[in-house]
Amino acid sequence: MKTVSLPKTFSVQWLRDMYIKKELTPEDVVHQILARVEADKDMNIWITPPILGELKPYLDRLATLGPEALPLWGIPFAVKDNIDVAHVPTTAGCKEYTYTPSEHATVVQRLIDAGAIPLGKTNLDQFATGLVGTRSPYGETQNALKQELISGGSSSGSAVSVARGHAAFSLGTDTAGSGRVPAGLNRLIGYKPSLGAWPSAGVVPACKSLDCVTAFAHEWSDVLLVDSIIRGVDDRDPWSRSVVRASSALPEKIYMVKEPLSFYGPFAEQYEKAWKQAVKKIEDLSIPIEYMDGSYLSEAAALLYDGPYVAERWADLGEFITSHEETAFPVTEQVLRSGAKSEYDAAALFQASHKLQSFKHKAYHQLKNAVLVMPTAGGTWTREQVRENPIETNSDMGRFTNHCNLLDLCAVSLPSQDADLDLPFGISFFSTFDGEQFIFGLSELFLNGERTVDSKKDTTLVAVCGLHMRGFPLESQMREHGASFVRKDQTAPYYQLFKLPTSPAKPGLLRTHQQGEKIEVELWEMPLSLLGSFADSIPSPLGLGKITLEDGSEVAGFLCEAHATEDAEDITSYRSWRAIRS
Repeated sequence: MKTVSLPKTFSVQWLRDMYIKKELTPEDVVHQILARVEADKDMNIWITPPILGELKPYLDRLATLGPEALPLWGIPFAVKDNIDVAHVPTTAGCKEYTYTPSEHATVVQRLIDAGAIPLGKTNLDQFATGLVGTRSPYGETQNALKQELISGGSSSGSAVSVARGHAAFSLGTDTAGSGRVPAGLNRLIGYKPSLGAWPSAGVVPACKSLDCVTAFAHEWSDVLLVDSIIRGVDDRDPWSRSVVRASSALPEKIYMVKEPLSFYGPFAEQYEKAWKQAVKKIEDLSIPIEYMDGSYLSEAAALLYDGPYVAERWADLGEFITSHEETAFPVTEQVLRSGAKSEYDAAALFQASHKLQSFKHKAYHQLKNAVLVMPTAGGTWTREQVRENPIETNSDMGRFTNHCNLLDLCAVSLPSQDADLDLPFGISFFSTFDGEQFIFGLSELFLNGERTVDSKKDTTLVAVCGLHMRGFPLESQMREHGASFVRKDQTAPYYQLFKLPTSPAKPGLLRTHQQGEKIEVELWEMPLSLLGSFADSIPSPLGLGKITLEDGSEVAGFLCEAHATEDAEDITSYRSWRAIRS
């Protein structure tokens, strides 16, 4: 078989199609990626680049399964080097800080469980402190299109690895804009979910209360898929919370700030023109537009680096910095040490916290059922220009991003029309933490001119308790029927669970009049139009019926015919099929 060459950049869906057609194998893909990484080695994209021997266990596992078995089977992704990958050093961009974790970060584990291949660890602004991509002792990550320009930070390597075709998607982090600015500068989608929606366990903290894991991709459908796999509470993570993303919907209105926007850097004129073109496209979407006072966004943003909230960075990293003199990147150490200023005492922190709470309240009520649209960045520079003026240029890069996490907003950066030849320009959508459906719906409309298949107008919840759960062989059937994972839940306390004598073994859930238990289920959202074909695919003695959840609500879900449990093993005491299979 002749091996198909990877295109310059590639998506999850394209790669899955190639696998299913047997025109590529994961080994083929990895070998081609290794060649690309070697060709781009002077761009400083990777700290720990992909190594074939290190990837062999992942490839061997995939060889025991077919591409239909897992939703991300054989999909290569890159990981920012402040996110743990088991048995691979985590540096956070500082050699002296390095440790080797024994476990994957939760987000990485969930992607691996879904079949994805973690290629290696990418470069970043040290300790995720910066928005320019030049603050790393491992070298300045070059822009994917114009190599003399900055790549954006702090998730510089993660963005450029996708833009250069080293990975289908990548993980970054975002505290002040690090998951969005590099997307805008490298013609990518950069998605930052609501705080806590994606677990941050296994992530080196920048500001724990504000940190988010993010994704970079070329295709909107890839963002949808990655989100459906990663989203969900991690009980071990104190910052994790249940944020259910409803079906994509269009906002009632779009907001823009009424104050004139300032653009900066040597390409300010081109950026301003690109913004006007983006505004025209937004206006053509026929959604009401209002202009708001945006001054409080800037006031909130100032608290992050010019107020006591910078002390949160010092709280986590101060001990390392003081015990390792002159090991940190100079400008990074300067920023971190500013968190130790005497004026940032407890009273100052509470004053800032109370001020910020009023801003959060205002933003939540103003953006309820609405989306705020701004440029992702108002300009860019050459790497040499940033070296000459590292603080001011970095501050400018955060003008339109720094407010986001402080105000508990979700956000996405989308590629708009380029500002000039190979000079990408991005715009950002913001909404409330519980309004992610609006940035999703508007993104689909902006990118595609229509809402994608994920935007389900008529959907229903389906409860699954066995082989259709995440990480199990039939998860792919859920996704083939347009379903997205919503959350884990439990049944009411009057169900029994049986291990049916089938091949492979599968669970049977039975409502009982006897003593029962609460049984773990997963809730998935499925289009009603596909529910019938899904029900037809379920073999006897299982079928769809109504399941009562712990809170008393009813949803469609798998139930078993009573006669099939007569010779089955009663596993009710385990209260979970996952407990049996672990």
